[in-house]
Formats: sequence, structure tokens, C-alpha cells
Amino acid sequence: MHVARYSDADAARAALQGVETLFMVSASETADRVEHHRTFVEAAAAAGVRSIVYTSFFAAAPDAVFTLGRDHAATEDIIRASGMRYTFLRDNFYMDMMELFAGDDGVIRGPAGDGRCSLVSRADVAATAVAVLLDPAAHADASYDLTGPEALTLAEVAEKISAVRGHRVRFVDETVDEAYASRAAFGAPRWQVDAWVSTYTSIASGDQAAVSHDVERVTGRPAQSFEEFLGAVS
Repeated sequence: MHVARYSDADAARAALQGVETLFMVSASETADRVEHHRTFVEAAAAAGVRSIVYTSFFAAAPDAVFTLGRDHAATEDIIRASGMRYTFLRDNFYMDMMELFAGDDGVIRGPAGDGRCSLVSRADVAATAVAVLLDPAAHADASYDLTGPEALTLAEVAEKISAVRGHRVRFVDETVDEAYASRAAFGAPRWQVDAWVSTYTSIASGDQAAVSHDVERVTGRPAQSFEEFLGAVS
């Protein structure tokens, strides 16, 4: 086994010798994540990697409302420019995170309004990745939008959590200013708070609302609904 940080070009190049297809999970959120990704992708190309399967983000774009979606768009450009074949798995926000959005008081707070999000389970993302990695040539230079089967408002998300878990969860719509103020106590750097708040504003904007059937197309089975996900997780 070889261990290498994305930011360590020499270690990454040594670790990737002999690898033909690389499954690249996006690095932890940092202010310089794109540069770490660039270093790792260039190391992969130098090591002779032929194709990369990268966990990107739904609606990734240079001007994405969700600020971290811009990181993913930049990384996709870096991978395309590398000369390697690629497959982009563009995951929407994870079902797995929704219960964590609620505070100790059972309230999900943020400026999402009545916007909708086609949440996806991590299990469906993993199943899609496995299918791609088993036959990377069949998915060369493809991009897949990975979503669940429906787009929900955060009020609906809260209602479904309440119904399955048996305790009340509710959504409170904040203004953008209120969202920044309610997160100020965490003492996080500005880029991180921007990411937190833009999670909600991206939902409000409609960027996260489209429903794709790419999970089923790639895996051969339908994506989990949010109720199914909640029922499978105790």
C-alpha cells in the first residue's frame, strides 16, 4: 500500500506507478483544494495513469451558486487538459447529510426558500462508481449527474425525517444576512462560511432541482428515495 497526500507530487507520482484507472475522490474542503487537485492530477498523468473517475458535483460550473461547485468545475477542466480519459460523477447533495443539517433544537436553518434539491444517497454514488470502475472504457469521457428520484424542498425533507424518526424536525427559512449571522459563532474562515450559506442559496436558485436517471442507467437499478434511505439507516 502507498500513501500520498494530494499536495505531495513526488509521493503521489510514486504511489500511482502502474495504476491504469484512478478513482479520485475530491479532497477535503480547503481554501487551496483546487491546487491540491491540480498537483495530484498532474502526478497521475506523469505516472502513466490512463483514466480518472472523479467525484465532482452536480451543476459544477465556474459561476455555480454553491461556491465549492466552482472548485469542482476547475478540477474537471484540469482533468480534461491532462490528456487522460475521464468519467465525472456529479453528485448532488447527500441524503446522508440532511439529518446533520438540523441543530440540537431540530431546526434546519438556511436561505433555501421553496427551492428543491434532488438529493442522492452515498450508497447510490458508490454503486455507480463501482459500475464505472468495472468497465471504465464504456464510460470514457462521460459525465453523470447523480441524483435521487425526486426533488424536495427542505421543508419536505424535515417532514420526512420527522415522520420516519418520530421526533419533530422543521425548516426555518433565513435571509442571507441571517444565515451569515447564525453561523458566525463557529469562527470558521470566510470561504467556509460562504460554502455553508451557498449550500442553501444554491437550492433556492434552482441549481440543485433537476432530476437525473443516470444512477439507474449506470447501475441498472433505480436510485433510492429519501424515505427509502431513511428507512435503511437506523
